[in-house]
Amino acid sequence: MRFAQFLLKNGSLAGIPKQVERFSKFSPSPLSMKQFIDFGSANACEKTSFVFLRQELPVRLANIMKEIDYLPDKLLGTPSVKLLTSWYSQSLMELVDFLEKDPDDKDVLKNFTQTLVNIRNRHNNVVPTMAQGVLEFKEAFGVDPVTNQNVQYFLDRFYMSRISTRMLMNQHTLIFDGSVNPAHPKHIGSIDPSCDVVEVVKDAYETSKMLCEQYYLTSPDMEIKEVNSKSPGQPIHIVYVPSHLYHMLFELFKNAMRATVETHETSPSLPPIKVRVSLGIEDLTIKMSDKGGGVPLRKIERLFSYMYTTAPSPVHVDMSRNAPLAGFGYGLPISRLYAKYFQGDLQLYSMEGYGTSAVIYLKALSSESVERLPVFNKSALRHYQSTIEADDWCMPSKEPKKLGKYERTQGEMVKHKNTF
Repeated sequence: MRFAQFLLKNGSLAGIPKQVERFSKFSPSPLSMKQFIDFGSANACEKTSFVFLRQELPVRLANIMKEIDYLPDKLLGTPSVKLLTSWYSQSLMELVDFLEKDPDDKDVLKNFTQTLVNIRNRHNNVVPTMAQGVLEFKEAFGVDPVTNQNVQYFLDRFYMSRISTRMLMNQHTLIFDGSVNPAHPKHIGSIDPSCDVVEVVKDAYETSKMLCEQYYLTSPDMEIKEVNSKSPGQPIHIVYVPSHLYHMLFELFKNAMRATVETHETSPSLPPIKVRVSLGIEDLTIKMSDKGGGVPLRKIERLFSYMYTTAPSPVHVDMSRNAPLAGFGYGLPISRLYAKYFQGDLQLYSMEGYGTSAVIYLKALSSESVERLPVFNKSALRHYQSTIEADDWCMPSKEPKKLGKYERTQGEMVKHKNTF
């Protein structure tokens, strides 16, 4: 049963397919970090934000909901994905209700802010719920290369869309709820106009260290060095979302610590994790290197795959007290999405038998940190209709080919070695 049919059968959501079609005809309007900063500064206007978001949020939701319809029927039919689609449908309808409301009415603005809080809370478990749906699908039906390719493409876009909508909702609710975060009074919503990168690195390390020691009773030290080519000798600061950077670093530290401890479990001491932070004209780069044994080249891309992950923990496990060192396995692919969200990247370089280096690239200039957003169009549609074509490079065979009368035994090869 297709997603649209599922919605039509649910009477309370009967208008959803029409609204999805309506808003998916528009493309999202990406904002730069500089625009987020300017918009949330002293000149911030709640009415302007309301008028923008009541149109922009439905557009972003509808674009990704349109793509949900192209997922495999059996994946759409899993209980977890059905639950998730009902959340998106309800949220879209709640936002559409504000399209004709008066932006000059203070009660309307107040209700809109509360609605955003409700939507954000409703979507808190989107990542584990979708992950559970993928697991249910894999266990029941298995996967083939085409399905794997399509689901990977979709989930990258689906989770990126979620990052963007939560960013918009967080900015509005944090700026216009009438209070200031006493711990971060200079933050503009969730953005720090002067984010101390090394401090975020240290925070992520300390949390990972505590978690590692809970599991292994030991943890590697960290060596950190910063190079500021723009202002030599000065601390490195950029305009960024500290929570996004922390998420990436925390995931990388967890992986590096686990690999280091398990690789050197019989050693009297653990090699440190080395972090280098460098600020250039265009890029802010963070390189994290460990001596955790590394991984083979063929497995690098699998580390970013949603379909190759190991069996996850149950959705309803309480993660608030003891975050696991390994869970759904979505940490790396989603961390890469956080990096890419503002035109950066996250890459892994590994030397099997030695260790791994993870590199985070971020834009140094806030004007170049522009949202990377999925949009549903004919190009996106082709990805869901594509098939795996035959490779035009020879694939190595695990068994030697039979050469008929020219085939020689190993003994004959040795006997006639002088003829080669």
